[in-house]
Amino acid sequence: MIFKNVRLGRECTLEPPVVIGKPPRGRSDGELETVLGDNCVVRSFTTIYAGTRIGNGLQTGHGALIREGNTIGNDCSIGTNAVLEFDNRIGNFVRIHSGAFLEMVTIEDHVFIGPNVVFTDDPHPMGCPRFKECVGGATVKKFARIGANSTILPGVIIGKDSLVGAGSVVVKDVEEGTVVAGAPAKIICRVRELKCRKGFFDRAYMWEPYQKKK
Repeated sequence: MIFKNVRLGRECTLEPPVVIGKPPRGRSDGELETVLGDNCVVRSFTTIYAGTRIGNGLQTGHGALIREGNTIGNDCSIGTNAVLEFDNRIGNFVRIHSGAFLEMVTIEDHVFIGPNVVFTDDPHPMGCPRFKECVGGATVKKFARIGANSTILPGVIIGKDSLVGAGSVVVKDVEEGTVVAGAPAKIICRVRELKCRKGFFDRAYMWEPYQKKK
């Protein structure tokens, strides 16, 4: 189903059933524009609400949910059953794996979000009428990586080129270039100290554009 005021780029693939441009509560059909760039692939049972703008080359898994007010850059992947609630700002070349949950999160370019990662945005649920003006969602800087089943608390900043180990609970800012893990997450080492387990490279992540310059 495609609602009114939906603008699809060239050579987009929509695998039915999908819903594109669904008006959010209190809005009428076509009131908000919905934009998908060129060469997007939207797989079955995905719903994209009106008022979202998506760049070129999006790939969704099955059953992804993208709510209103999201801005998503080019060449991003949103996994199966991932939920992007309202007002996320997502850069280019971002991979969000299956089952992730984001709300009011800012994600810069080349970020990896593992399966079932949860971003929280409300410091004292439930029901504060001004929660949008309070701490809000996290910020994830370029080239950061967040392992599966991690929980990121409101307002946290995940530094550039950092790594959050699987299953971590991140309660405070993560320094640039560090590896953190645990509940609460604590610094384990620097990313540049990580070894390539198979010995293909001198150290981990050397294949990434940012690392190649170092």
